[in-house]
Amino acid sequence: MRRILLIDDDQELCELLHDYLSAEGLNIVSVHTGDAGAPAALEQGIDLVILDVMLPGMNGLDVLRAIRKESHVPVIMLTARGEEIDRIVGLELGADDYLPKPFNPRELLARIHAVERRLAQQIGTGGSEDSDVAEVLEVGDIRIYPGSRRVKRADENMELTSAEFDLLAMLVRHRGEVVSRKTLVEEVLGRRNSPYDRSVDVHVSALRKKLGPHVDGGDATSERIVTVRNVGYMYADPELS
Repeated sequence: MRRILLIDDDQELCELLHDYLSAEGLNIVSVHTGDAGAPAALEQGIDLVILDVMLPGMNGLDVLRAIRKESHVPVIMLTARGEEIDRIVGLELGADDYLPKPFNPRELLARIHAVERRLAQQIGTGGSEDSDVAEVLEVGDIRIYPGSRRVKRADENMELTSAEFDLLAMLVRHRGEVVSRKTLVEEVLGRRNSPYDRSVDVHVSALRKKLGPHVDGGDATSERIVTVRNVGYMYADPELS
């Protein structure tokens, strides 16, 4: 049975989620402060963490920083609706996904399953040197190794979440072409597209910050991931410019 740690000071919500997720075959453990949450997340046997941003004492972002110093356990952030900056910072710090409050427990379960599928794919690819040789995606100074799910920029390893990796790989595979938001939501995040779901946009924002711009020569730079308004995103290939 998968063991999930819920870090949230809303005890009524924790009880509701405990009942709902336990009925789905998940083992739920709850703590209600950030100070207790950070060490609990690092205990052996925790498969995924659901982490609220607004916590007494150590806030959720600081808890995430503490977790990422020692562990790559998947983390889904819970944020206040409209607080986009918290979502962006959370993703930059290494959160795998986010969900704005209030939310339907079924949506949280869908996010958990999506993160687990990405993690299962990552484990399933193994990460051997042979798998790296099988396929390498390269554009400009970016090299993507799907076999081991590694990304290098100018020969330096990059730390990406599972969602960021899959999003980047999809865009690079279709570099120079527009990939619709619907395709990215359904094929990368593994859920149905909704006009109110801004997850892809936040992941793209985090990716842009991590990747930085293309260096075109000299001091000239250009955006790697281009927004095509009302359609989707495109990875700009400098060789096609």
